[in-house]
Amino acid sequence: MSRLMLGGTLERICKGVVLLCLLHFLIMMILYFDVYSQRFDIFSRFNNGRNGSRNNASGAGSGHHYYYYNLSRPNATLASYLATGEQLVPSMQPENNQTPSPKPLPPCPENPPGLVGRLLIEFSSQMTMERVQKENPNVTEGGRYTPPDCRPRWKVAIIIPFRHRENHLKYWLHYLHPILRRQRIDYGIYIINQLGEDTFNRAKLLNVGYTEALKDAEYDCFIFSDVDLIPMDDRNLYHCYDQPRHFAIAMDKFGFRLPYAGYFGGVSGLSKKQFLKINGFPNEYWGWGGEDDDIYNRITLNGMKVSRPDVRIGRYRMIKHERDKHNEPNPQRFNKIQNTKNTMKKDGISSLTYRVVDVKKYRLYTNISVEIGKPPPRPIKG
Repeated sequence: MSRLMLGGTLERICKGVVLLCLLHFLIMMILYFDVYSQRFDIFSRFNNGRNGSRNNASGAGSGHHYYYYNLSRPNATLASYLATGEQLVPSMQPENNQTPSPKPLPPCPENPPGLVGRLLIEFSSQMTMERVQKENPNVTEGGRYTPPDCRPRWKVAIIIPFRHRENHLKYWLHYLHPILRRQRIDYGIYIINQLGEDTFNRAKLLNVGYTEALKDAEYDCFIFSDVDLIPMDDRNLYHCYDQPRHFAIAMDKFGFRLPYAGYFGGVSGLSKKQFLKINGFPNEYWGWGGEDDDIYNRITLNGMKVSRPDVRIGRYRMIKHERDKHNEPNPQRFNKIQNTKNTMKKDGISSLTYRVVDVKKYRLYTNISVEIGKPPPRPIKG
C-alpha cells in the first residue's frame, strides 16, 4: 500500500517537473524572440540612421530631414510614428518653414532727417508728365506713396479742386512729390475736376474730394490745396495737427505776409474728426471768394483755433495766371460769411450732392471728374 502511495507521489512530482520544464522552455522562447526582435530593431535603426546621414550629407542645405521608424512592432504604421515623431526623435524635428513675421516699423520721426529747408521754386523751365514720372519712380498708381522704413502717424489725402489747369498741375506734381516723400508722408493725391463751364465752386469740390478719397482708403487727415501754390520750404510738414492747420500763410502775391488775421485760404488741413465737427465746407459759395472765411468761422464757432507754421517756413510761390473764366467774384459772399452760424449745420458735408462721371488712376495722381450742379439764379437788382 505504501509502495503504491509512494509511486503516485513520484508520478505527480515528475509531472510537476515536466510542467515546470515546459513553462521554463516557453518563457525562454518568449525572451529569446523578444531579444531577437530588439536586435532587429537596433540594426534597422542603425542602417536607417546611416542612410539618413548619407542623404543629409549629399543634400546639405536642401532643408530636408530624414527619420527612422521601427515598423516591426505590432500594429505599427508610418502614420502613427509620424504622429509621435516629436517623442521619438525630438532632436530631429523639421524646422519651421514659415516666414518670420516682419518686425514692426518704428514711428516716423517728427523732424525727418532728409529735409532740405528753403527751396528754389521757379516756373520758367518746361515741365512734362514724363519727366515728373521719371523723377518719382517710387510713387505708385493713383499718386500713392508710403514710407518704406517708418510708420507715419497720419494717412493723408491731398485734395485739389481743379478745372483747366493742366500746366499748373505738372509743376505742382514736380515739386510736391519729392517734398512729401522727404517728409515721410503716407499720402494719396486726388484731383477733383469740375466738369462743364458753369460757375466754379471750390469748397464744394473739396467736400467731394473728402468723400471720394475715403472710398479709396482709410484716410484720417486731409490737406486741401490750390493747384497754383508751391511751398518754398519742405519743413512745412503736410500732415494734420491738434488744431486745424493753415499752411499757406506767406504767399509771394501778398508780400510774404498774412493778408488778415482770419485768412484761411490757399492750403489748409483738417483731421477727419475736425472736418466732421464743422460739417465740412459750405456748398453754396459759387464763384471766387468767401468760402475760406466761412471755413474759418466754422472752426472758431466750434471751439477750435487755427494753427500755423512759422512765417519763415510757411512761404509759398504762386504760379501766375489770368483769372479763370466762370470764376468771377461772388457778390453774395459777404452776406453769407455773416450768416455762418446759422448755415453751417445744414450746409456742408451732410447736404452734399454730386455725380461722379469718371475716375482715372494715373501714376502721379487720381483724377475724379464730377458734376456738382449749377448755382441758384442770382436775385435781380432793383
